[in-house]
Amino acid sequence: MQNKYTLEELLHKAASYCSISERCISEVEAKLTIWDVAPEDRKEIIVRLQKDDFINEQRFCNAFVKDKFRFNKWGKIKISLALSAKELDKTLINKAISLIDEGEYEEMLASILKKKLQSISYSYEYEKQGKLFLFAQSKGFEAAIIEKVIRRITLSP
Repeated sequence: MQNKYTLEELLHKAASYCSISERCISEVEAKLTIWDVAPEDRKEIIVRLQKDDFINEQRFCNAFVKDKFRFNKWGKIKISLALSAKELDKTLINKAISLIDEGEYEEMLASILKKKLQSISYSYEYEKQGKLFLFAQSKGFEAAIIEKVIRRITLSP
C-alpha cells in the first residue's frame, strides 16, 4: 500500500511524535511501520530525526530510567530488561542506570518493602522474608541489595 504523505510530511509527523515524549529508534520505527512508511523512507526519516536531535537514545535511556525508578519503583534489573527489549545499546543502558543514586535506591526499596510488609500474612520469620524477597525480585531489584534492605528493615523496630 502506498503512503498518502510525502517524505517531508512524514518527517514532520514523526518529529511531532518525538516532541511529545522521548522516543528511541525502535519506537519511532514501529510508529513509521504502523503509518505504512516504506523501509527506505523509514531509515531516512530516522537518520534526519537523529541529526536534528529529535531522537537521542542516551537522553531516552536517562529519562526512561528516571521515570521507571521514581514513578514505577522498578529496580535496575527490570529497567535494564525493558530498555534491552527496546533494542538499545547495553553501554547506553548501563550509563543511564549508573545515574541512580545508591542511597536513594536502597531507600526506595526499603520504602516499598515496609509498605508490602503491612499487606502480607505469614506464620514464620523466614516466610515473611521470603515473601518480601520475591516481591522485591519481581520489581527488578538485585538479590544482594534485597537481602541487605530486608535485614535492615526487619531488625529495626
